Amino acid sequence: MTIDLGAFSSGLLTGLREGVEAALIVAIICAYLARTGNRRHIPKVLAGAGLAIALSAVLGIAIYATVGSFEEPYEQLFEAATLILAAGVVTWMLFWMRRQAASVKGELQAKVDRALNDGSAIALAFLAFVAVIREGVETSLFLVGQAASTSAEGGAIWVLVGAIVGLLIAAVLGVGFYHGSRRLNLSSFFRWTGVALVFIAAGLLSHAVHELIEIGLITVGTQTLFDVSTILPHDPDGGSLLGQFLAALFGYTSTPEVATFAVWLTYIVVVLALFLRPVKRGPAPKPAVSEPVQG
Repeated sequence: MTIDLGAFSSGLLTGLREGVEAALIVAIICAYLARTGNRRHIPKVLAGAGLAIALSAVLGIAIYATVGSFEEPYEQLFEAATLILAAGVVTWMLFWMRRQAASVKGELQAKVDRALNDGSAIALAFLAFVAVIREGVETSLFLVGQAASTSAEGGAIWVLVGAIVGLLIAAVLGVGFYHGSRRLNLSSFFRWTGVALVFIAAGLLSHAVHELIEIGLITVGTQTLFDVSTILPHDPDGGSLLGQFLAALFGYTSTPEVATFAVWLTYIVVVLALFLRPVKRGPAPKPAVSEPVQG
């Protein structure tokens, strides 16, 4: 089977970006436990994170299998809904991470302290589970959207392979973070991968509009805006590897409808402008004051 570089790159970027977030969360919890002399609780944290990863994978497989079980036009409707949901989830995730990046470490450590004070091992496992399941569900939805939008034969497989490679790289980075590595500039990493994900999400959204046009649900702006298929075709039969790469990664099409292009361009302009604007830093949280022990 020939590798679909665009689908592979799309899955790789998603797996790496989302995987790094989850890996950092787990690494912060484990590093804090080790520093406070509670290393014995680390297996419980890893168990909670592992369960979240497994459930996320099951959810993704179930959604993808459901997409393929429908007949027209319900398949297109469900696929469009999945694409819109995936684009919406990644948009929410980008802005949530943008706001929380500066305080997530302190908040996690405070939650670990509460769990340790309660003496509950289940609370630590649940903390890791909740922290990772959000990233896992987002990743599953986004990957399903990418797999559903690829038109190349075997493209969905390469999205999955790319995601697995990205997640493995993220796991290595998480281990490095746990052991004290600070060489990765996380601010720049999340900023530039975030920009790339904005373009990927725009492609998912425009592909959803295309699906709705195909079944006649959208009737405005259905005419072809331009046709560059002789220069840079997007379909596998066109013979352009660059076109296929752009189609799999960013939802490129050589014959876009007016509506799909308008949605794509509007999303990119609005979301990029909001995502790249300076972050307003709030006041630093006050440290918790321990209550005196009554003797």
